[in-house]
Amino acid sequence: MDINQRIENSRTSIFKAVFPNTTNHYDTLFGGTALQLMDEVAFITATRFTRKRVVTVSSERVDFTHPIPAGTLVELIGKVIHVGNRSLKVQVDIFIEQMYSEDRTKAIHGEFTFVAIGEDKQPIPVL
Repeated sequence: MDINQRIENSRTSIFKAVFPNTTNHYDTLFGGTALQLMDEVAFITATRFTRKRVVTVSSERVDFTHPIPAGTLVELIGKVIHVGNRSLKVQVDIFIEQMYSEDRTKAIHGEFTFVAIGEDKQPIPVL
């Protein structure tokens, strides 16, 4: 399988409902909760691409462009955007969907870098 096919096959999409227990005093999704969800989707994407143990080594420029209100649905989409020798970068976007309409808005964008590790916890090639 070529690298473009691996990238396409590893694309990950997860939907979540935003409930009050995940919101702040403004009734919007906690930023930390959003980051946790994004890192989880990025991890799944990286694992599906490499089929190896991976660990997060950095998150880069996470842009919160729209608040995510309680009572909405969110879709998190992870996609591999760069493959190095021992690391790869995954882009994660969060989209807001209203439950009872077709409205859809991109709310958050971020990038996460992962390193593949062997059983000795030392970096190994991602491919």
